[in-house]
Amino acid sequence: MRLSKIKLVGFKSFVDSTTIKFPSNLIGIVGPNGCGKSNIIDGIRWVLGEGSAKTLRGDSMADVIFNGSGGRKPVGIASIELTFDNADGTVTGPYAGYSEFSVRRTLSRDGTSQYYQNNAPCRRYDISHSVPGNA
Repeated sequence: MRLSKIKLVGFKSFVDSTTIKFPSNLIGIVGPNGCGKSNIIDGIRWVLGEGSAKTLRGDSMADVIFNGSGGRKPVGIASIELTFDNADGTVTGPYAGYSEFSVRRTLSRDGTSQYYQNNAPCRRYDISHSVPGNA
């Protein structure tokens, strides 16, 4: 199983929907200071269930939601979806037969957080116990 793409919407500096594809096993994220490299890593940790705002470089969990800038208004929801290539059959359980497997987390400003596996609502526990190496 390998990460094949990540979709970020309203998460930290990624106010607009941004999809980053990872076409192979060897991936590097490079760019100038301030372009969002660390936010991508924070996003991966966050969607896999990270519950500490400090670990995500914030004071509260609401800090992961885009808070506005000089030319942009704040957004109300942050969402990240990780899509994994499961061609090798690493995922077990009800999603074992799928060639792709996705996990998504959303957070609204009112503090409501929701998790999804293949677009079906689930619990944080389900994410942490279905993604190999995450338990």
